[in-house]
Amino acid sequence: MNLSGSCHCGAIRFSVQSRTPYPFMRCHCSICRKTAGGGGYAINLMGAADTLVCEDPNGAQNTYQAIIDGEQSPAQRVFCGSCGSHLWLWDPRWPELIHPQASAIDTPLPVTPETVQIMLDAKPSWVDLATSAPEKRFDTYPDLSIEDWHKTHGLYESDDP
Repeated sequence: MNLSGSCHCGAIRFSVQSRTPYPFMRCHCSICRKTAGGGGYAINLMGAADTLVCEDPNGAQNTYQAIIDGEQSPAQRVFCGSCGSHLWLWDPRWPELIHPQASAIDTPLPVTPETVQIMLDAKPSWVDLATSAPEKRFDTYPDLSIEDWHKTHGLYESDDP
């Protein structure tokens, strides 16, 4: 599925191909909460990094590398330098992947059959975990990857015609 997205002010537009378009995982870690905001969590999708097309004619793109346990993370979070919208994350440990923020996607996304709430140890008390879909909850990061979740639920899009 082609995912098209943009920042709030329109300075940056991007697209990426994704086999995993269901926005199911809500991360409550302090990095996601504070850089993406909204609902106290962030929802990352997964796309093929080699399909990323980015229009940034004014050079508004900025990156941020969080400090985790006293070490700088290699993961690069990409933002619009004009409006501050968090657009995607890219990590050199998995260079073939890009993780766009579901909140930055303009393409209509499918409704997920299940929600996974993660990093609940970091969730602030004001965040309500109520959802309309069945859910699983994890205090830390689960072993389940975005790809594995989609495959388990029969939602992984293949290349087969």
